[in-house]
Amino acid sequence: MADTGSEEVAVIGNTDLTPSELENNIKNTMVETGSTLLKRMEIGVAEAEKRTGKNAVSIQETYTVYLIETRAVDAVAEGANPTPDSLWRRYSEFELLRNYLLVTYPFIVVPPLPEKRAEFVWHKLSADNLDPDFVERRRVGLENFLLRVASHPVLSNDQMFFSFLTQEQGWKEMVFETGFQAKADSRLKALNATFRVKNPDKRFSEMKHYGDELQSVITQLLRVRARVADRLYGVYKVHGNYGRVFSEWSAIEREMGDGLQSAGHHMDAYAASIDDILEEEEHYADQLKEYLFYMEALRAVCRKHELCQFELEMTAQDLVSKKQQREELATGTVRTFSLKGMTSKLFGQETPEQREAKLKTLETQIEEGEEMVKERNVECEEFVKNAWEDIERFQEQKDRDLKEALISYAIMQIGMCKKGIQVWNNAKECFSKM
Repeated sequence: MADTGSEEVAVIGNTDLTPSELENNIKNTMVETGSTLLKRMEIGVAEAEKRTGKNAVSIQETYTVYLIETRAVDAVAEGANPTPDSLWRRYSEFELLRNYLLVTYPFIVVPPLPEKRAEFVWHKLSADNLDPDFVERRRVGLENFLLRVASHPVLSNDQMFFSFLTQEQGWKEMVFETGFQAKADSRLKALNATFRVKNPDKRFSEMKHYGDELQSVITQLLRVRARVADRLYGVYKVHGNYGRVFSEWSAIEREMGDGLQSAGHHMDAYAASIDDILEEEEHYADQLKEYLFYMEALRAVCRKHELCQFELEMTAQDLVSKKQQREELATGTVRTFSLKGMTSKLFGQETPEQREAKLKTLETQIEEGEEMVKERNVECEEFVKNAWEDIERFQEQKDRDLKEALISYAIMQIGMCKKGIQVWNNAKECFSKM
């Protein structure tokens, strides 16, 4: 559902990045800000291929690779229509690309990948990740992921993303050399920030809660849809029994035989049509699943803000503690119970020289702490500005995409019902002519 028209929209990390690193990210882009890669390059995942090879521990395995094709838009516009550049990528390489984008751009709701194994499926569809039908659906999902990233105003201009599309050999090494893995936050660190932050931003808290609720709603919707699809499949296939009975009946009737046989043919065609219908339904289900997975990306941005806020609060708290120590040293009074106070009472007061040295050390630490608080404040303000801008872009995209998907799904269901009515009208005409 990525928009490839004139109004491109990116469909739908890490604040350890310093301002200079963030600036370097901007300098590392392919072109000027505001121009997306999708305006300059056609991108597609043309086909999937099953291969057999040995994994990292020399065990034989079967896996799927996907053919990425790219072609310059300018060449197509001029009528040259050149042969597209192509390379093969495994699903794990798509995962590596997305993990890199998550860490490098923590303020962005990074587009999700299609599911690794099928969920919420009707009984005829296999959940095997090597099943041809599932592989084809995943191929479409991977293409959609690339189009989402290529149409995003920031992600599309990342050098590693461009290399992913154009450089088959050495790409992994280039990504690992960026050091993005060392900048990734641990789950424990993020969880600690969630529970200990004192002044959470209300907007991000509400957005995180919204993500949880929307994920729950979409999950329920997909489960209901899978149950309905199962029942619908059964109803359609039972019509095949009508076809068989009418055909057998026509064999023993002279005057009614033609009408019964024609009605049987209509019923057989009706029963067979359910496979195509549910395949089309699966397409709409995949569009909903995309936003099911998008919610985790949205919550990741909110968690990153909590971590940013928590680090700011810890830095400010440490600064207050240092200033209190300075005051205690300067006045010789201890306001709160401490091991240092007990030591002074037991072994005597420090000499003026010792106190002066400690005061100088504290002064240096306080100056550094004040500078660190300023830096943390700037980082948090910058993160909030960038993150909220991307969240608003994502919200507009989400509203548009889900509206389009649900309307298309309703139209499909109406059309399916009309076809059912037409089948019975045809059967009725066959019966009337007997």
